[in-house]
Amino acid sequence: MSEAALTPPAEERGRYDDRLDTRTDLTTAQTIAIARRSLGLLGEAKGLLAAKVLLGLGLMLPMLLLPWATQIVTDNVLLGEPLHGTGVRFPPFMAPIVAVIDGLAPMQIMLFFTGLYALLLILVGARAGGMTVQMFEGADAATQGENRISAGESEGGGLLGVAEYMVNVRLTQRLANTLRTRLFRRLTRLPMTTLADQRIGDSLYRVLYDAPALPDICYWLTWRPCFVVVGAAANLYVITYSFADVAPQLIWIAWSAFPASLAITFPASALLRRVNQRKRAAGAATTNAMEETMDNVHAVQSLGGMKQETERFAARSSESFLRERFSLAAGILLLVLVLAVMVATALYMTVLVSDKIIAGEMSPGHFMTLFLLFYAIMEAAVAVGSFWIKLQEPVAAARRVFFHLDLESDEDRAGGEPLPPIRRGFAFRHVDFEYPDGRRALTDIDVELAVGELVAVVGPTGSGKTSFAHLIPGFLQPTRGRLLVDGRDTREANVDSLRDQVAYVFQEHRLFAASIRDNLRLGKADATQAELERALAEAACLDFVQALPEGLDTVLGKAGDTLSVGQQQRLCIARGLVRNTRVLILDEPTSALDPQTENDLVQSLRSSARNRLVVVIAHRLSTIRHADRIVFLEDGRVQDLGSHDTLMAKADGRYRRFVEMQRA
Repeated sequence: MSEAALTPPAEERGRYDDRLDTRTDLTTAQTIAIARRSLGLLGEAKGLLAAKVLLGLGLMLPMLLLPWATQIVTDNVLLGEPLHGTGVRFPPFMAPIVAVIDGLAPMQIMLFFTGLYALLLILVGARAGGMTVQMFEGADAATQGENRISAGESEGGGLLGVAEYMVNVRLTQRLANTLRTRLFRRLTRLPMTTLADQRIGDSLYRVLYDAPALPDICYWLTWRPCFVVVGAAANLYVITYSFADVAPQLIWIAWSAFPASLAITFPASALLRRVNQRKRAAGAATTNAMEETMDNVHAVQSLGGMKQETERFAARSSESFLRERFSLAAGILLLVLVLAVMVATALYMTVLVSDKIIAGEMSPGHFMTLFLLFYAIMEAAVAVGSFWIKLQEPVAAARRVFFHLDLESDEDRAGGEPLPPIRRGFAFRHVDFEYPDGRRALTDIDVELAVGELVAVVGPTGSGKTSFAHLIPGFLQPTRGRLLVDGRDTREANVDSLRDQVAYVFQEHRLFAASIRDNLRLGKADATQAELERALAEAACLDFVQALPEGLDTVLGKAGDTLSVGQQQRLCIARGLVRNTRVLILDEPTSALDPQTENDLVQSLRSSARNRLVVVIAHRLSTIRHADRIVFLEDGRVQDLGSHDTLMAKADGRYRRFVEMQRA
């Protein structure tokens, strides 16, 4: 699927950001914009869509035959009436069948329709209501999402109905998978400043439960209205053609069904849209509460917060259920209003047709014909009226999906010039950085980091060390000044080609519940056994890995919790070393290590720095003093720059004061 298919035009991008803010209600114009944008999904499956539409239209003709076949069997077979005994005319599409049965005896007519029914039974099934296969579900978006991900339906049964159903399922799966994958990829490429504001549970809800709702929008904008309009037009034509001279009142009733349905349902659309937005937000909040608690379950247990967290989850869950009830009640109220109008219409039609039958202007068979025709027309009228109503729930889900798709992402910077292998290093030229909330992290940074150096970035907590390091691989972008790599501005470089040459090992130990081998290959899937062992040796963790029962194939627990904190830290460093990049950034790499292991690791890093740039964020003096150069940051500014010995020789230096405070 093309990247542009789900992306608004450049001139509309800002407007979409405002429209899709999840803290605001959607207007009618915004709903139309989201629905129009959702149609971009269909470009991924044009062939399947065409097959679905053709099969659906082909299945409509047998459904049009049913009312007239019922009338003929009632009047001409059971009652023995002549074929043209009243002033009601057969519609043109019945002409071939009427020509065949005209003049036949009642039993011969019955045999003809029995054979026709047997043929249609094989082709289109036993009932005109179509077929839908799905699991049982509740009113909540989660269980509905499981059905929507593989939804399928057909207006018929039999061979053609099954074929249409299978095409529908394949189409739904392709659309849903395309969108889910697109959304997941977008989430993995969000900038650090954006990720910090995202809740994992909310993102999970959007990918698993909101994304599958978009195929519904596509269907409600394409073949469903197509089938409804074509079917309604055919039935209105038939009832006008056949009954206009006999009972003109029926024509007015039939045609007025559509404006009446719209008059009832359209005013309720804003309410239902708002209810569905609240319902999905409440569902996401419940998912968030569970994810956050389980992710921090050790802290919850150690601090005795189980009761508090349980109450928080119960409150979120209760609110979600309340929103579900509101949504269900609004739908029931609307259904009752529509059914009341339909019942009143049916009663009036019954009285009118009964009078015509008594007067001899219609036959008893016409009663069933009109009943089936009016049922089809009323069903179409309800579908037209509910079209806008039913669109509100998937649109509420779609706005949550598009909100994330519209967030600025690293993909937006993937089109820059590919960066050749880094040879010289990085140069900060009067760089400032300010976070979106207005916090100033760095001010007027002007330093150079050369390949072949081990550079330590040092400073008190909150001095800007991590922000400084995040600028190097492009996790953050300078708000003022320039960051150059081999003389080229990083803003103009392809961000992927930059990150391919930078390995960043974060302070937090992020390991997967997979084998050690798979964890090490995260950044280099084709790493050889020799490369893995070399990285393990450099990170001082080869011994403990080899001592494990299954060595590299040992499967770790959640987040690597089956290892000690120090082992996790070293394994993360080894994973960064496996990539063998020109730049290696380590955030507090020795914080959980004993002195001997720390010394071994620092020596390995000094050796690695001979052909690469190694940047270490550190507090411990034992790590810092081995660096070729030290960048000392305080209040977001470079206060000292030089080797450990040089900076310690400055009697009033900021770095010296920092070291002496550590020794005190």
